[in-house]
Amino acid sequence: MTEVSPVTAPTRLTARALIVGERIDTAGLERPDMISSLPLAFRVGTQGMVALFRFGVAVMVGLTPLEEEDTLMKLRSRVTGARARGDDETAVLELAPDSDEQKSSSGPIQIKNLSPPRFLVIADALAKTVALARDEREVNAVFDVIEPFAAKLAASGRPPFRRRAMLKLIGQALLAQHRVSGRVAVEEKPDALWDHPELERLYARLADEYELNERADVLKRKLDVIGDTAQALTDIIDADRATRLEAAIVILIVLELIAAIVQIALALHGR
Repeated sequence: MTEVSPVTAPTRLTARALIVGERIDTAGLERPDMISSLPLAFRVGTQGMVALFRFGVAVMVGLTPLEEEDTLMKLRSRVTGARARGDDETAVLELAPDSDEQKSSSGPIQIKNLSPPRFLVIADALAKTVALARDEREVNAVFDVIEPFAAKLAASGRPPFRRRAMLKLIGQALLAQHRVSGRVAVEEKPDALWDHPELERLYARLADEYELNERADVLKRKLDVIGDTAQALTDIIDADRATRLEAAIVILIVLELIAAIVQIALALHGR
């Protein structure tokens, strides 16, 4: 990461984290004025900065509406799984040289200056909180399907869905696991803290304010439940198939016995 002098900026700036898709391909986007390579971060205009995270989030600070639109338009060819309406998270940054760099629940984020390392720390927290919101919504959508199924199964003792519907539910569960698991490493701290440990407290306060670790733990537990549910549904399908196979074998045995009895009866009658 290249050291750059702090940006001269107004007293307050707005930071915006926006989900632009499932992934952003940042390979080959390196530029001379970049302030970080992972995440890829660079300056825009006179006082703006942008950070691009590979899990589909762009964080922008100090950009005009036209600069934001131009930046997002240039990203379109690099985005996979683009969304018509992306989730976003905004925060107000208050530049206060004498502040202790904290964030209250209802107030702005107080920072001493908008240096590149501080921007990267703030961008990391905002990117994670908006990405967690996306993952929480996707997981909750699967839960909305699983809960009625589990209730009917508990009440009747038999799966309420046909095999095709159960397979569809298993697919939804596995897809949610695939999309969410490992997509955002919330527990990992931004690389900027390695070179600037004095910003550790700022990041800790942001992580606490946005409840990053708590939300990640809840999400992980829900993913575990989804995985267990998918396994349980698979076991039910296997058991149902085994039961049908056993029933078919029993029927065949009975038919063979009946055929043998008929043949014996006919033989005795022919004598």
